[in-house]
Order: sequence, then C-alpha cells, then structure tokens
Amino acid sequence: MDTIHTIGIDLAKSVFQICAFNRAGKKLFNKMLRRNQLLRFLSNIESCLIGMEACGSSHYWAREIGKLGHTVKLMPPQYVKPYVKTNKNDAADAEAICEAVSRPNMRFVSVKSEEQQALLLLHRERDGVVRDRTALINRIRASLQEFGVSIPAGRFRLQIWFREDFALVEDCLPKMLCNHIKSMQSRLMDLEKYLDGLDTQIDRASQESRQCQAIREIPGVGRLTSSALVASIGDAREFDSGRQLSAWLGLVPSQHSSGGKSLLLGISKRGDSYLRRMFIHGARAVIRHSKPGKPYYEWITNLLNRMHKNKVIVALANKLVRVVWAILARDQKYQAQTV
Repeated sequence: MDTIHTIGIDLAKSVFQICAFNRAGKKLFNKMLRRNQLLRFLSNIESCLIGMEACGSSHYWAREIGKLGHTVKLMPPQYVKPYVKTNKNDAADAEAICEAVSRPNMRFVSVKSEEQQALLLLHRERDGVVRDRTALINRIRASLQEFGVSIPAGRFRLQIWFREDFALVEDCLPKMLCNHIKSMQSRLMDLEKYLDGLDTQIDRASQESRQCQAIREIPGVGRLTSSALVASIGDAREFDSGRQLSAWLGLVPSQHSSGGKSLLLGISKRGDSYLRRMFIHGARAVIRHSKPGKPYYEWITNLLNRMHKNKVIVALANKLVRVVWAILARDQKYQAQTV
C-alpha cells in the first residue's frame, strides 16, 4: 500500500472529510470520518503533512493533531478555493485542501496557542459589547427624541444628562416611557461595568507581555492595539518584512495593473479588519496631537501639504505597522523619530 504523504481535512461540526495523497500526488482515498474518529485515525498513521482551512475550531484541531507528530498547516480559505475542480462539496473541498497545502508558494496561517486565542476572544467580545453599547445609546436618544427631548451626542454627555437634566423632564414624560428609559439606563451601566472588566483582563495580559510593552512605546500603539497584534501574529519573523505585515493587514494599495501599466487604487482592506481599524485610529490620534518636536511631525506635515488628511492617516498607519514589525522581528527598542 502507498504511504500517505499529504492529507487534506475539510472541517465541520460533526463530520469531517479526509483526502489523502501519496508522494507522487496520487489520490489514495477520500472518505468521511465522524468527530470522535478523527484523532484515532490520525494516531494510527505515520507522520505526514496535514492541511486545513483556517476557520472555526481549526486552531484547536491543529494543536491536537500536532501533538500526534504530524505537520499541520492552516491556509486562508480564499487561497484554497482556486483548487476546487468541480462543484462545491465536502469531497471536492478536502481534495482541494490536500492539493493546495503541497504548493511551494502557498501562504499559511500560524497556529495560535490557547493563550493567544483566549486573548483574541476577549478583544472580539469587547468589540461586540462596544457596538451593543453604541446601539443602546442611540435607542435611548431616539426614544426621547420622539417626545421632543434632545440629548447631546456622546456617551459622556449622556451620563451628564442623566445625572443633571433627566429629573427636569421626567414629569413631562409618560410614566411608561420613564420606566423604560430607566431600564435602558440600568442596562447601559451594566455594559459599562462589563467593559471595565474586559479592559482589566486585556491590560493585565498586555502588562505581562514583554513584546506588548516594547511596541507600546510607539506613538499611536496603545494597550488594545499592542495586545491584539501580538496575539494575532505570534512570531513577527514569520513575515519577511514590515511591508508584508502591512499587506497582511490590508494597509497597502490594491493593484489593478495590466499590460505593463501600473494602477494603484485604494488600500486592499485584506486581513483583520479589527487590527486595521486600531492602527488607523492610532494614526489619527498621532496626527491630531502632532506638533514640532513630536515623532513624525515633519513627515506628517509634508504629506498634509500635498494630499488629503485621510490618505495621510492610512500612510501613517502603514508606517506604524512597519515600525512594529522591526521592533518585534529584530527584538529592538523603539527610538523616537522626529522626521
């Protein structure tokens, strides 16, 4: 019997599709296994290369399969799709994964540790709770607006309004509405407390990480950005350059070039939108507080004189990502630049 050289696994909740190739690229089998059969099957074969799409539970399975001695590679689903030869089904997907993982130029996703995944889940939860808080504030303002009560925009102004002005209009509003507004205010306070708890956990993880502390010295890179980035990329040396990391975050121009003519449009917006948003917000803060003697002041001023402010923000975000890569990949300390 031919020796298994490469395996492609199409992950699911209960039933997994397994496709195996030998060293020559010949398909040996393409069969279905249930969830409780997967590790037992892989523990009974010799060590080989195993490919999976980076999706829900993929990092867990990569860690568990790696403990059995196999080499596990995760790939972005969009890079696997071109290898599907027929209509989409589990068997075709598993075969495409098996073929894609053996390509020498394939780009892989680093397998995250349990600690990295847990920290990223805290970030995702915080991001979701912030959206919930914003939606709740908008519903409070809209509900009162229907009865002619105008509240200044912003959550801090809303807190001041509840503390100082709500009692002034309470008698003019229906009792049912007042009870409803108070209930929403209580929910808003609970969300604020929950967010404070999440921030405390994220801050603790950031303070315990030497890498987070190193890149927090960079202007525009705070506790959220530093901890999310370190947890996402793991080892920065997996990227060949700072530009490659910036491209991974979608902060480089997208190309539509053909016939020897280069056409660069807006940024590609690939990769992690959460991290990209954090860096852009950080760059916006740096530009807002930029003044002589501050890092990158002259560089920012020269760009602002010849292009739109939003372009300068993205350009600075790109620059910050490159600085982050240099510090993490070369294990250096940040040195402030005033140009």
